[in-house]
Amino acid sequence: MSRYRNVGLFLTLAACWGSAFVAISAGLEHFPPVLFAALRYDVAGVIMLGYAAYALEDGAWLPRGRAEWAVVAVGAVLLIAAYHAFLFVGQQHTTAAAAAILVSLSPVLTTGFARALVPSDALSAIGVVGVALGLVGVAIISQPDPSNLLATDFVAKLLVFCAAASFALGSVLTRRIDASLPIETMEAWSMIGGALVMHLVSLALAEPIEPSAWTDPQALGALGYLALVASALGFLLYFDLLERLGAVEINMVSYVAPIFATVVGWLYLGEVVDATTVLGFGFIVAGFALVKRRALREEFAHVNRLYSNSRE
Repeated sequence: MSRYRNVGLFLTLAACWGSAFVAISAGLEHFPPVLFAALRYDVAGVIMLGYAAYALEDGAWLPRGRAEWAVVAVGAVLLIAAYHAFLFVGQQHTTAAAAAILVSLSPVLTTGFARALVPSDALSAIGVVGVALGLVGVAIISQPDPSNLLATDFVAKLLVFCAAASFALGSVLTRRIDASLPIETMEAWSMIGGALVMHLVSLALAEPIEPSAWTDPQALGALGYLALVASALGFLLYFDLLERLGAVEINMVSYVAPIFATVVGWLYLGEVVDATTVLGFGFIVAGFALVKRRALREEFAHVNRLYSNSRE
């Protein structure tokens, strides 16, 4: 029963995060991108902080000391603000499915950044090939035209790639800082800090907003879905599955989410995924498999042992 429960929660998380890309596309028809992202985390940050205060003991919901606040600062700037600002701006001119697929490159880039920042832990030749395959997948999806590198579609996908790179770099830096901050606390305060950074960026960009957006059902529905379902519920599921499955298995959600983004985007927005995008996704998945080959091999062996024991 526990195995079926984990599979069900994993698919629910993939559905929440995959369909979030569709909600972003729907909301961008009414809200300016950076402000839209900031509003999402205004709500989600407060909810997550409340959850951290409820779930953690001995005041662990509040960061203490320079190292813990440094983790929060990196999370706020890179994992929340930079990632979502790039993603929301880029997704104005690309499909939800393409954005989800480009973001799925994050685990590959995370390994690349980790190896680059720790020279003693360099990538093997096979690992380098894996990173290269992931980047080839991005190039296939983006289809850059050397004679027009400022084309709207290419720039949009490049911005989504920058979002994935920001998240990957932030993931590496937060792990390198020597701080024992609970993940619930880090996520909650990073959301609040990231929302503040994005509000400042939105003000600097002088983003306009139509008053009608505050009463439009689709606009409010998209904002509510992103804040309550994709962020609050999604991260609660993530925390639960991270403890049950571990980091390797939970990373696989990045490769299931685009399937939900594709299906929901087709049903709700009428978006169609072309063969080139699917091919690029294949390269990214292959890159992930090469970069994480040892961890995947160990994980599959562990799952096989558990399955064999359950049948005895």
